[in-house]
Amino acid sequence: MADAASRLSALTQELIGAPPPVRIRAWDGSTAGPAEGPTVVIRSRRALRRIMWKPGELGLARAYVSGDLDVEGDLYEVLDRLASFIWERTDAEPHKLSALDPKVRSAAKQFLQLAGPFPPPPPPVEEIRGRAGTIHTKRRDKQAISHHYDVGNDFYGMVLGPSMVYSCAYWDDAPGFTLEDAQRDKLDLVCRKLDLKEGDRLLDVGCGWGSMALHAAREYGAHVTGVTLSREQAAYARKRVADAGLTDRVEIRVQDYRDVKDGPYDAISSIGMAEHVGSVQFREYADVLYALLKPGGRLLNHQIARRPLAHDEAYEIDAFIDRYVFPDGELAPVGRTLATLEEAGFEARDVHSIREHYALTLRRWVANLEENWRDAVRATSPGRARVWRLYMAASALSFERNKIGVNQILAVRTPESGASGTPRRALDWR
Repeated sequence: MADAASRLSALTQELIGAPPPVRIRAWDGSTAGPAEGPTVVIRSRRALRRIMWKPGELGLARAYVSGDLDVEGDLYEVLDRLASFIWERTDAEPHKLSALDPKVRSAAKQFLQLAGPFPPPPPPVEEIRGRAGTIHTKRRDKQAISHHYDVGNDFYGMVLGPSMVYSCAYWDDAPGFTLEDAQRDKLDLVCRKLDLKEGDRLLDVGCGWGSMALHAAREYGAHVTGVTLSREQAAYARKRVADAGLTDRVEIRVQDYRDVKDGPYDAISSIGMAEHVGSVQFREYADVLYALLKPGGRLLNHQIARRPLAHDEAYEIDAFIDRYVFPDGELAPVGRTLATLEEAGFEARDVHSIREHYALTLRRWVANLEENWRDAVRATSPGRARVWRLYMAASALSFERNKIGVNQILAVRTPESGASGTPRRALDWR
């Protein structure tokens, strides 16, 4: 009987019509596939059971998060090769496997023999379970945010670095330009777009660990209210505010943005938060922020966007992201976001794509995680660290390939007079 790696390679080629694009090393020590490049290591037959039970991305993710499947070599290269091989096939008719096809039935039987006895192993403990209630209610949103952000401030510190900013940085080509420099410049970019002045009231929606609030208060003299649903984030942010001596200018609340009632504000920043809102709630999100702004006030909405689909109702939330990273998170095309903001009454004044900046940011976060791997595992779990490594590396490739983007939309609650308060000439945010 052929070794396990050769059998897997032959079965894959029979099903997909091409040999595996990466080298395979199986649990029995056998190898197959191209000698150059990275290797996918199948440490246990449990990996095959996970993949067979949930074919595609979710099964592969479960195998990787659990440690039943691993990568030796460049993770980016593995993901790149698998993307072109599985997820981005360019055939005129996408390759679909049918259980009625005798070839598929025969291959499945052989995979079963390799995989060992069913049932499959349970999902890794890092996978979210038992989501309660209707999607994007306040209760369920709080649960989703807790799953994502209450991983531990120490862990996030290792990944994000001293800036503790968990959103796209704004990079410069200057020699020695660091992640901290790029995050500082991003925060300053937001403040300049909002035209913050001494004494202005700023609402920072989804304030994270308080970096935007601190920058706006310290550098621009703003009075900032930051809201988050994460208690761990709030505790960390409050300590930073106290240590900076800015408790008279910055208030951090554990509060849903829908419960903020103390407007009007001069400006609102929403940086990397709107992805959590969801399509069914986005109009309410826009309405709430519009109502919280004074006439002439500015909103800076910084949000990841997906590419539009020919039939947009076919959009499906990414299974791995939904189960392990951003439960209930949704991406919308930038055009839809703009339209919804304008339907709520905003006037869009500027759209700034910074897609390439996010790819650079994610690669730096992955490098931070890998440099601190042992401490990161101790701070969370091996599975959680694997989730973040896989998620951030795959996302970096998605931004580089223009599969997703990120945009800063500057919008104004323009008063009836029509005076937007923005310059007549083209805005320059360099």
